[in-house]
Amino acid sequence: MAQKTKKSGGGKKKIKYFDYTLLFIIIFLVGFGLVMLYSTSSYNAQLKMNDSAYYLKKQLFASILGFCGMFVMARTNYHFWLNLSWLAYLGSLGLCVAVIFKGTNLNGSTRWLKIGPLSFQPSEMAKISVILFLSALISLSAKRVRELATVFKLLMVIAPVVIIVAMSNLSTAIIILGISICLIFVASPKYLQFFLMGGLVAAFGAIYIFAERYRADRLLVWLHPEDFEKGYQTLQGLYAIGSGGLFGKGLGESMQKLGFLPEAQNDMIFSIICEELGLFGAICVILLFLLMIWRFLVIANNAPDLSGALIVVGIMAHIAIQVILNIAVVTNSIPNTGVTLPFISYGGTSVAILLTEMGLALSVSRGIRLEMV
Repeated sequence: MAQKTKKSGGGKKKIKYFDYTLLFIIIFLVGFGLVMLYSTSSYNAQLKMNDSAYYLKKQLFASILGFCGMFVMARTNYHFWLNLSWLAYLGSLGLCVAVIFKGTNLNGSTRWLKIGPLSFQPSEMAKISVILFLSALISLSAKRVRELATVFKLLMVIAPVVIIVAMSNLSTAIIILGISICLIFVASPKYLQFFLMGGLVAAFGAIYIFAERYRADRLLVWLHPEDFEKGYQTLQGLYAIGSGGLFGKGLGESMQKLGFLPEAQNDMIFSIICEELGLFGAICVILLFLLMIWRFLVIANNAPDLSGALIVVGIMAHIAIQVILNIAVVTNSIPNTGVTLPFISYGGTSVAILLTEMGLALSVSRGIRLEMV
């Protein structure tokens, strides 16, 4: 949308642009996420914490922090953050290393750092730092990205954070690697090298999975969830999806959230959306994410420079990869990876960082200038 106009040479008016459509989508998704989170988590929160709004309050606090971060990012020129990207990358790398030695174990996973009463996931911060750092590096070597050696060097720069994150959180490491490959793919005019890299990644992934028995067992659980105890969550999620029908049972009327579906407010919240709002509600959520991705494409195509376009492409890749993985896991299309649904699943660090990323995208949109006669 237009904001202000300025006369330029030739009688043309330059119009400042701001993507209010993207902003409204963000606000709606966060609001919808809070409603679904309360609906999904209130029963368990009352049992475990004696407060039905326990998870809602924590998510609301993180969302408010995220909106503050989004406002700061949107009002600050994104080039300022690009100049600090190397510092952000090293900082997030250091925090991810700290998780290995000083991490807090929650729900059987050591992924959090605790500072006083607050805990956060450094791996979530690594996503935004990689987007900024890689965007800055690619912009500096834009003419050499077509060379395989340059692509290899860029991946080697990102490799340390991917490897360290993978030690405690493989799914997040996959997302970071996916974001990195998408950024390099968009900047490089040669596609053959990416097919070769895809083959290498697939081969490495196969070796990594079958190197440990428990990883290989995940494939068996995925193929035959009814035969394994670990397939219980997947089956309950599928029951929720199937029982929702076309228009669902109604908001708050889910049965699976009443202790049948473990940790329903986290990775499996999409199954509760399907149960309460039906296929219609699920399609509406997917369409909202598609609309968001479309706005990212519009901003990236009109960005004032390559670095701005790459930032938005990185954010778009982050959202797209995470949404696809989450819905694929919930519908048992792929093995369980523990990926949250952006803006909707419970997770304070996740929603705060996602909203901060949205501020970066909005900052790039503010740099767009439209010309009108």
